[in-house]
Amino acid sequence: MNLSRIYHIKQLWQSAYNTKASRLKLLSATIVIVTIINLLPSFFKYIERRTDGVVLHDWVLAHLPSYDLSVPIFILIWSMGLLMMWRGLYNPRVCISYIWTLNLVCIARFVTISLVKLNPPVGLVPLIDPSTSVFYGHTFITKDLFFSGHTATMVLVYLHLQKPVDKLIALICAIVLVVLLLIQHIHYTIDVVAAPFFVYGCWRLVKWLGLD
Repeated sequence: MNLSRIYHIKQLWQSAYNTKASRLKLLSATIVIVTIINLLPSFFKYIERRTDGVVLHDWVLAHLPSYDLSVPIFILIWSMGLLMMWRGLYNPRVCISYIWTLNLVCIARFVTISLVKLNPPVGLVPLIDPSTSVFYGHTFITKDLFFSGHTATMVLVYLHLQKPVDKLIALICAIVLVVLLLIQHIHYTIDVVAAPFFVYGCWRLVKWLGLD
């Protein structure tokens, strides 16, 4: 990235957040996401220790083979995440909307995972993603089920990308990801089906609250 491009990005962010109110919005979003990141390892350890979860009979999973697809899942999620980061550099308000929606999605998952106590699906193959081990407390997490965080992440990216080609790519990647997650038996079908509704609701709430 050359100096002129860096200067252009700097100007975009200074222009978007040149008032006290807008800077407060940016600062609060950052504080919330940092707090959530620090809470994640403890929360995941807590849910893994639960013994009162149930195993659902999932007709879709029962008819799917079980394979380790960690690598393509990793590639899909992080490729789209990097694309979102790159686009967000040039669109500060979209970037902040993304962070605030992510904050609400994470809070919603804290609530739903706590209330909907599920044990892992039959045939689950643990997802190996070294880059996220810090968030999971350096262990495999299998009970963060309802609703799917992986699916939510892809829907979140889809909602915030602006270019039609980007959105098409994100939509295709989200559909492929859902299939891969189900084949690896990481989630129940209801986990991936519910995720878009929760994300859309959080996204609309961010807009209604004027946090974007």
